[in-house]
Amino acid sequence: MTSLHRRDFLVAAASLAAGSLLATPSVARAAEALAAPTLRAQRLAWAGVRLQLGKDNLFLDPLINPDVWGTALKDSFIPVDVTDGARYVLITHRHPDHFDPLAARRIVGDTGIVVCTPDNAAAVAAAGFKVRTASLYEPVLLNDFTATAVPASDGYGDPQVSWIVTAGGRRIIHCGDTLWHGAWWHIGRQFGPFDAAFLPINGARFAWRKPVSDVPAVLTPEQAVAAAQVMGARLIVPIHYGVTGAEGYSEMPHPEADLLAAARKRTQDIEIVRPGDWLTWKPRT
Repeated sequence: MTSLHRRDFLVAAASLAAGSLLATPSVARAAEALAAPTLRAQRLAWAGVRLQLGKDNLFLDPLINPDVWGTALKDSFIPVDVTDGARYVLITHRHPDHFDPLAARRIVGDTGIVVCTPDNAAAVAAAGFKVRTASLYEPVLLNDFTATAVPASDGYGDPQVSWIVTAGGRRIIHCGDTLWHGAWWHIGRQFGPFDAAFLPINGARFAWRKPVSDVPAVLTPEQAVAAAQVMGARLIVPIHYGVTGAEGYSEMPHPEADLLAAARKRTQDIEIVRPGDWLTWKPRT
């Protein structure tokens, strides 16, 4: 081989090697994305949501006790039994339609832990559970889930939070049964955007406490859309609606239709997910 040919050969070989080195990271990322577990979300009854990443499961406000609402709740109760992987239960507040000891026991057994804020720790411990507390804005690592409690506002004035959960390269927020409050902007600036916001929409009024205010104690559909827009939520998945005929408790007559109408006005994506159905996100590359 002449010196000229030898030089051309070496230059070509070096170029090929450089190209291979440059391509390796993107190829590796694609391979990692294909191998990475995909985040899935299953809607449960009422306000409950199950997040699944690989074999691990994280439940937010799971409800299986039919005595809580009796015949007033029309949702199907979805089984919460898990046999493999890690299991976690997070609660937004201690009201029985959001902290159901029957569901929590079925999920975590006798040795598992329920995650809540310090304000609710005594009530959860009194129900016989080990408690892991999470203060506002302090992330809690739960295997490949990261959960962070952020402000919410309860219709009774009882302690309540919303939960931000990050997993599989996705971020969701679950808002229990909060009403409108002023922390939406702060949540959006600090943690948004969100791939999905699980938001209550029934605008419920209650007559259990006197004198009666006749003011919605839960987000209305219009307020849910406004909250999603302020926080930067790409998608709303409505929760916490479907009760009719409960004494002293009345929700808006057409929350789902009103939500869709409000979303059209503000170009907000909505996904109506029935109890038992799943959402699936692809891993980010």
